[in-house]
Amino acid sequence: MIKYIVQGGTRLSGHVNISGAKNAAVAILPASLLVDGVCRIENVPDISDVRLLLEILRNMGANIRRFGRNTLEIDCSHVRNATAPIDLVRRIRASYYLIGAELGRFGHARVAMPGGCNFGVRPIDQHIKGFEALGAKVSTDRGMISAEAPDGLHGAEIYLDMPSVGATINIMLAATKAQGNTTIVNAGKEPHIVDLANFINAMGGSVKGAGTDTIRIRGGRPMHGCTYAVIPDQIETGTLMIAAAATRGDVLIRGALPTHMEALTAKLLEMGAHVDEGIGEDSIRVRSDGNHRHVNIKTLPYPGFPTDLQQPMSVLLSTARGTSIINETIFEMRFKHLEEIRRMGGISQINDRIAIIEGVPKLVGCPVTATDLRAGAALVIAGLMAEGVTDIYNVHFIDRGYEHLEDKLRSLGAQIERLPA
Repeated sequence: MIKYIVQGGTRLSGHVNISGAKNAAVAILPASLLVDGVCRIENVPDISDVRLLLEILRNMGANIRRFGRNTLEIDCSHVRNATAPIDLVRRIRASYYLIGAELGRFGHARVAMPGGCNFGVRPIDQHIKGFEALGAKVSTDRGMISAEAPDGLHGAEIYLDMPSVGATINIMLAATKAQGNTTIVNAGKEPHIVDLANFINAMGGSVKGAGTDTIRIRGGRPMHGCTYAVIPDQIETGTLMIAAAATRGDVLIRGALPTHMEALTAKLLEMGAHVDEGIGEDSIRVRSDGNHRHVNIKTLPYPGFPTDLQQPMSVLLSTARGTSIINETIFEMRFKHLEEIRRMGGISQINDRIAIIEGVPKLVGCPVTATDLRAGAALVIAGLMAEGVTDIYNVHFIDRGYEHLEDKLRSLGAQIERLPA
């Protein structure tokens, strides 16, 4: 067990580099199964979710070589369609991408129900709907998902009832190996979906329309290994932008993509922070005097305000002047962190998917516990803002999606230590 000890009140300043996107990497790594060959993947974040996926791939027979911290070579020439160890699969949500990848390559898959953070119902009915439209027979039994296409996969037109990111990715993976053309209507538009499409195309596949609500896949093309670099992490970028504003800081964030951050940038500007995007095509500077106004936020699928930044943003709003309202439309249990913020002096009320946050002059450090990945990041920001010392428990959640977060914050002047709990 590990905890963070954060001494609050330090202004963040300087520059920091963004790691590769967690949500893109955990889709791209299973996609390497589609190729009977070697893929060199660069800018892979060194996080626990990635390490778990690599262990699963090794169990399936993949040969993985690491070059430095962030470059991998994955050789899937000799992989077998083995059932991934249940104890690994249940520790990571993205393990369900193995279903689409294995179904595409082998024609059948058997994977345990996924794990990951618990912040509401996260059904996979849209995934199953897509697999069945492609010709697979899918069943669930005793916590296992089995999919089989005895007559092979075939292209289809698939309309998603909601723009599910996970279902869009899983259908893309399977459809890449299906015979014929597949169209996904009402698809997710998130940047990591585009990144996966670009990776598939680099391997010889044909995916068009990623980033729009209609994606077209030409299946059954010959595929080969490739070299590919993962995009910068949108959520890490946003977390550091919010941390800079929360500490009255002046931070230059390098290796980011400003176009991915437009929803957050608009809200920070509305609050009174300064956000400059003209310093470079891949950098963002955030400055603030801490005199923030209240704003209202409604989480939406991309390009709307990301649900993954709602929790860090709610902490910033806890000391803004006036009353802020957050409408969480994606997940119904994503306000559990506000219980911890109330222990630090924050004032909030929760009514179903609506949080009403009354700004207070300051937060005060105390022991708090993370309940999921982004809640953990929110508590780190709260600790940086607070007066006194904050002990943050369950840091393993943070390790799932942030690459050495404490090192990056220390480089900006934060007083944060990682110690045994």
